[in-house]
Amino acid sequence: MQWAKEFFEGKKVLISGGTSGIGNGLAAAFASAGANVIATGATTIEVSTAPQISGVHYQLLDVRRKDAIVALVEGFDSLDVLVNCAGINRRTDEFEPDIFEDVVDINLHGTNRLCAAFRPMLMGGGSILNFASMYSFTGAGHAPAYAASKGGVAQLTKSLAIGFATDNIRVNAVAPGWIETAMTAPARADQARNSAILSRTPMGRWGKPDDLAGAALFLTSPLADFITGAILPVDGGYLAV
Repeated sequence: MQWAKEFFEGKKVLISGGTSGIGNGLAAAFASAGANVIATGATTIEVSTAPQISGVHYQLLDVRRKDAIVALVEGFDSLDVLVNCAGINRRTDEFEPDIFEDVVDINLHGTNRLCAAFRPMLMGGGSILNFASMYSFTGAGHAPAYAASKGGVAQLTKSLAIGFATDNIRVNAVAPGWIETAMTAPARADQARNSAILSRTPMGRWGKPDDLAGAALFLTSPLADFITGAILPVDGGYLAV
């Protein structure tokens, strides 16, 4: 996306959960636009096996650990864009209270921890992009913690947009639909589930991580200077049905 180079050349971008899936696709997109990207993974395996992309540097970060976030912040002298993409989905195991808490801790509290930690560095024109979901708008009988956490991310995004506006920090979110990643592999492998998803999606296909790039670059660029608190579905029309 050549247009993005005008806005991101030389900028510093942090993407949590950026070693695979949607996060890694965004890391590649921001790097292609000339940004210096730091992408984090929760484990050493995630970091060591992440695709090598020019302009992308990988670091270890468990968003549940406040001390790890403090250490990460101390390694930065500036930041222009924060993308909160770290997240997990444990499906029916989430009915267990301990697992429910862990999913919410990563997906919702982890997002808030990074927003709070980098707020001082983003003051004066920085941008935050959170990752909501179609389950920010609907329930998920098979994944109660995931849906609850993503509903929380949507409301957190709106609340921080209001609270951070006086610091000239914009806060928006993307709500992906059904995207081809490791997280959605079980649904794609289930013929009945796959057919149901495709039949409800007007565009008739699964999305790819690259499909999120345009929305992410736009919302964090000066082109969206008067947009904050928005939750933008990128779902091939799934929520419109």
